[in-house]
Amino acid sequence: MMRVPYAELLETLQSALLKLGIERRRGELCARLFAESSRDGVYSHGLNRFPLFISMARSGVVDIHAEPAPLASAGPMERWDGKTGVGNLNAHRCMERAIALAHEHGLGCVALANTNHWMRGGTYGWQAADAGVLGICWTNTCPNLPPWGASEPRVGNNPLVIAVPRASGHVVLDMAVSQFSYGALASYRARGELLPVEGGFDTAGRLTRVPGDIENSKRPLPIGYWKGSGLALMMDLVAGILAGGWTTHQIPAQPERETRLSQVFLAFDPQRLRPGTSASDIAEEVIQHFRGPGPGEDGPVRYPGERVLATRHENLEKGVPVDPSIWRQVQDLAA
Repeated sequence: MMRVPYAELLETLQSALLKLGIERRRGELCARLFAESSRDGVYSHGLNRFPLFISMARSGVVDIHAEPAPLASAGPMERWDGKTGVGNLNAHRCMERAIALAHEHGLGCVALANTNHWMRGGTYGWQAADAGVLGICWTNTCPNLPPWGASEPRVGNNPLVIAVPRASGHVVLDMAVSQFSYGALASYRARGELLPVEGGFDTAGRLTRVPGDIENSKRPLPIGYWKGSGLALMMDLVAGILAGGWTTHQIPAQPERETRLSQVFLAFDPQRLRPGTSASDIAEEVIQHFRGPGPGEDGPVRYPGERVLATRHENLEKGVPVDPSIWRQVQDLAA
């Protein structure tokens, strides 16, 4: 690994996107969302995924010129069409709209169909918390997780994000419905490390901590076993129904063809129900109790999002870690 300054990373991504032909304003935002993912330590959905994104744009799977558009509304609920556009731009726009609806109604719900991979899901939780609202969002994916009791993938490893604003550091849960996401498996494998706990099955059906064996078998372990499998199914159903879009069984199973996803963005403004309510103050009280009086048995008790903030600070100070081969590849795309 090597480190590059965040500003250099951002500028290089912007140059590559402008060379691709995306409109400048949208390209700058798209580059920022990719760069912030790596800045915050989610390397698998930042720089590392950027070459695949460029490939999908060049092949026409991602339409870099398409912008999302509203299709229907009912009070604080709206349905949007992503037009197979840039996934992180579509998601950012829809969470932005959900936040605006929440400020107006107390609740905002935007369901998005026909979109592409949103990259780091936590991005849109941080976006909501920065706007002072509670945020919940999720997406379906291609079939890449076996239902409990099966050996072949038939449900999606659907990421779920829940965010609460807090003045001293937002509380943001960003999780897939497997014990380890495919991005996490790839990161452990690249570092030559075993998983800290068993994370899936190998091709012989044995539980294992070897990330590559789980990638080969395509059998990651759902969180909570059958409960995680059931949660994945329900998230897919709700997203598809609200968005009027594709569900997992319709989405191409190849990562380079994964498209027409369905997503849901929820925002809540508690001030609309209880004026004077401070979500930040409540969150602060809860987190202090959550942490307890001292370290836990296995070290500090961390709330969701705490590690992200620490990584962000370190990477802004020391530079963002990058894989040299991927960095050279992206530099070539920008040249």
